[in-house]
Amino acid sequence: MRRVVITGLGVVAPTGNNVQDAWKSAVEAKSGVRRISLFDPSNFPVQIAAEVKGLDVTGVMDHKEERRASRFVKMAAVAAHEAVKDSGLDLQGNTDRYGTAIGVGLGALEDIENNAHILREKGPKRISPFFLPYTIPNMATGVVSMAHHLRGPNICTTTACSSGTHSVGEAWLYITQDLADVMVCGGAESAISPLGIAAFASMKALSDNNERPEQASCPFDLNRDGFVMGEGAGILVLEELEHARRRGAKIYAEVAGYGLSADAHHLTAPAPEGEGGQRCMALALRSAKAPMDQVDYINAHGTSTKMNDHFETLAIAKVFGDLAPKISISSTKGVTGHCLGAAGGIEAVYTALAVNLSIVPPTANYTTRDPDCFLDYTPNEARSRKIRYAISNSFGFGGTNASIVLRGFD
Repeated sequence: MRRVVITGLGVVAPTGNNVQDAWKSAVEAKSGVRRISLFDPSNFPVQIAAEVKGLDVTGVMDHKEERRASRFVKMAAVAAHEAVKDSGLDLQGNTDRYGTAIGVGLGALEDIENNAHILREKGPKRISPFFLPYTIPNMATGVVSMAHHLRGPNICTTTACSSGTHSVGEAWLYITQDLADVMVCGGAESAISPLGIAAFASMKALSDNNERPEQASCPFDLNRDGFVMGEGAGILVLEELEHARRRGAKIYAEVAGYGLSADAHHLTAPAPEGEGGQRCMALALRSAKAPMDQVDYINAHGTSTKMNDHFETLAIAKVFGDLAPKISISSTKGVTGHCLGAAGGIEAVYTALAVNLSIVPPTANYTTRDPDCFLDYTPNEARSRKIRYAISNSFGFGGTNASIVLRGFD
């Protein structure tokens, strides 16, 4: 089977609009959660989120494109620009086998909400003709493919919080199956809007720690009270190994395997004991032919919710048995919040850097051990460790699960 490596990385996150700044914050456990500024949250029970600050599309979009584009499309475009530049790819030749796969969970929720108000208050003639083209979830991958003239596979996975990881996995699959040589892939999301916050708050899914926003996202901690909404984009360039070698590309890590499964259990709650996550990780490990005792790091889904963190812990313990306590686990959602469809893309970037740099990023805000979360979550401080194999997990509403396996590349 054709081997696949990572040759470019790009990030727009609540902790930085490039890989260097975002990774530094992740390693230093510096949270990007603050009081919401995108709208006035005064009348909302939840007034905090992890927003992207100072997004700048200069050199990526012209003024007309920027004015028309939805926020999640802009973030995908900026992150993809960084990733493609980082990869050093020459896009002037034949790009028929260069594709895009960018997952989006909700897409332009704010634009949908705003246009609903315009329709109600001002009538149908005031709706912009660009509303639909720039609102549908696959516009992120569409704009990125057009910007870089990528004429191969063009797909958007919309699988809730698994969207980004599914897109990386699908991109890996296309290259292994000789459907493409290069894939620009990952996830993007922007759902911090009045409707988005109100909807998740009504489900009692969000933390309402409005007084201490930077401590609100605390995965696996006993006192966690819900996730914090985040936004952003994480983009990777995947490339067939020999294609990368021929052009002398730098290689961050190898994508070795991919797993996906369904809980077939509940709309929002994970299956008991994380049974779907168990099968997902096991499938990813089997496809990677990864020795169980060489898995050194797991970037957990780790949302900072009671049920998810507990059941993911049980899933890891079931899959790895006596080896589970030896694995370094962390959730970088402690600093980014939960970026929904973008989470898997951002966390794939962090996992690639962890493997490449032999650094396990910490779980921020971990202060009190939860007896139901009994593994090693790398609390608060990064750890130097050689990482032979790493897993990145994403689980989503509807019982959809995705895991990718990365391998160190020498």
